[in-house]
Amino acid sequence: MERIMGLDVGDKTIGVAISDLLQITAQGLITIKRESYEKDFNRLEAIIKEYNIKKIVVGLPKNMNNTIGPQGEKVIKFTEKLKARFKKVEIIYEDERLTTSAAERLLIEGDMRREKRKTVIDKVAATFILQTYLDRKGREDNER
Repeated sequence: MERIMGLDVGDKTIGVAISDLLQITAQGLITIKRESYEKDFNRLEAIIKEYNIKKIVVGLPKNMNNTIGPQGEKVIKFTEKLKARFKKVEIIYEDERLTTSAAERLLIEGDMRREKRKTVIDKVAATFILQTYLDRKGREDNER
């Protein structure tokens, strides 16, 4: 069975989430502290192999007017390198405009202290990104 991976790519960290085997729910897995493309991709490769990942959903930060800003450009550059490294894995973008704020709100409502929130926010955002994709995919499958 194949799983789908969700990524929230930032300057300092990469939040990683994976789907369950039925591709219905997303779970936060880890937050990778960014070091270099090589080390980041080696960590991702280990996860891809361990969980039999065949598709990666990368959160693409867009401006509210749907344009791509500087952070979006960085994510696209990262994703292009990711595609070159993992040619057998399908890689797609998911609009992530509101995921980090939604993740932050969830953690605040859960009464998590600020220091702890910083350590898990990217993993939670990756979970939101992947869950958004899985929910839409599920609806589209049901409409067929």
